[in-house]
Amino acid sequence: MIVRLFSSTTIGIESCVVEVEIDVSPGLPQFYIVGLPDMTVKESKDRIRAALKNSGYGYFRHHITVNLAPADLRKEGTAFDLPIAVGLVAMEGLIRPELLTDYLVLGELSLDGRVKGVQGVLPSAFLARELGKRGLIIPEDNAQEAAMVEGIEVIAVADLSDVVEFFRGTREFMTPSVRADELFSAGPASMVDFNEIKGQDQAKRALEIAAAGGHNVLLIGPPGSGKTMLAQRMSTILPDWSFQEALETTRIFSVAGMLDREHMIVRTRPFRAPHHTISDAGLVGGGHLPKPGEISLAHHGILFLDEFPEFKKNALESLRQPLEDGVVTISRSSATATFPARFMLVAAMNPCPCGYYGDKLKGCRCSMTQIRQYQTKISGPLMDRIDLHIEVPSLRYRDLVSQRTVESSEEIRQRVIQARQIQRKRFNGADILVNARMTERQIKAYCQIDEESQGLLEMAMDRLGMSARTFTRIIKVARTIADLGGESLIGSHHVAEAIQYRNLDRQVI
Repeated sequence: MIVRLFSSTTIGIESCVVEVEIDVSPGLPQFYIVGLPDMTVKESKDRIRAALKNSGYGYFRHHITVNLAPADLRKEGTAFDLPIAVGLVAMEGLIRPELLTDYLVLGELSLDGRVKGVQGVLPSAFLARELGKRGLIIPEDNAQEAAMVEGIEVIAVADLSDVVEFFRGTREFMTPSVRADELFSAGPASMVDFNEIKGQDQAKRALEIAAAGGHNVLLIGPPGSGKTMLAQRMSTILPDWSFQEALETTRIFSVAGMLDREHMIVRTRPFRAPHHTISDAGLVGGGHLPKPGEISLAHHGILFLDEFPEFKKNALESLRQPLEDGVVTISRSSATATFPARFMLVAAMNPCPCGYYGDKLKGCRCSMTQIRQYQTKISGPLMDRIDLHIEVPSLRYRDLVSQRTVESSEEIRQRVIQARQIQRKRFNGADILVNARMTERQIKAYCQIDEESQGLLEMAMDRLGMSARTFTRIIKVARTIADLGGESLIGSHHVAEAIQYRNLDRQVI
């Protein structure tokens, strides 16, 4: 007799169904798990043996073979503990085997039979609905996460006995009730605001443009000039995100095992700020079975890279594909995974190793060779993908003690929202929402410029040696500046301002 039931494993942010087949035959009391299991799955047999014994169920003193199909897909994690244990209980005749195939079963077992939470339940809930299953049997810790997916039954269990009682019909389980839209709308208020920053009007204007058009930003200035403060407040001027965007990001956090068990949905746009010592895999994602990195965890939000030139060169260069395509593909011998990575890059750097090159208040101690070597740590192709290079100068005393009224984040945010609405109307039906994602065809359709603007761009390209990609970035930024002004046509003053935000292109060392 063979017992079959279903579980799942996650590749990227998508779940794949795994058929769990269990066979018991006469022979020496041995327990084999086949189907490319990793060490965590292989160790499950010891957890399962103890959980069955301590839950009051017998353990077969026969030859047991568990097959996890498809056999060419590597399996990892502890989510297969519960389906294997339930299958063994069914082999004893305590559960009718035909009932098992209506559900996906996931969960990690403790030695005493308790069921612990696992990662990646949200993608598995979507998979169960796509497969037409009645629902999921999952740990109580994951109940609210799975309940966000409508149209399936969610059975949340505390221990192995609960699963047996459910299939025997001796106990009823209610599907957890979760209003995902209420959880989503209850995001915490921001504790920071743009009105806390003194001076830096030009930098604030540039960040407003970046937020309005979804552009990438590089802040350049000496230590203590306020680069980090500006970046941390960037999220306060972004429009509220949609429930669909929040759900996409929540799937990534679910796979990474980083969901808040209290709320079960990412309620605000993510702001990820990894340290410059982060590895390539930590930034981009990786592992034997690929897991999301910081650039995917920043999906629909902001990735802030402070001390930009101090990051490893390989890690920085790996940003080029996601900045261009909005996705990152990681290939391994066992699997290839594609993660969404549509984020806004906000980077900050000093102009030189000592930090004071070009500063009017403090002299620079670096040689021109040191300055050149420091700035060229960021490659030209990567720099081309950053739309705005913003100079953040040192603040003077009168700026710090000034009592003049400063715009709040909400005032700036309202202008950003209006510009985004113009873009949403412009791109209606297309798969983009902001100017920064325009294709060449859309640029030709929506970014017509007059002769004066063409003359400005020609002069800028000839003098500064700008690439074709830089030219396209300037046009996109000019389109956003015009949107902020409520103007349908791009004027020469919009193009001139966009060119001014190419600070490193103008600094020829």
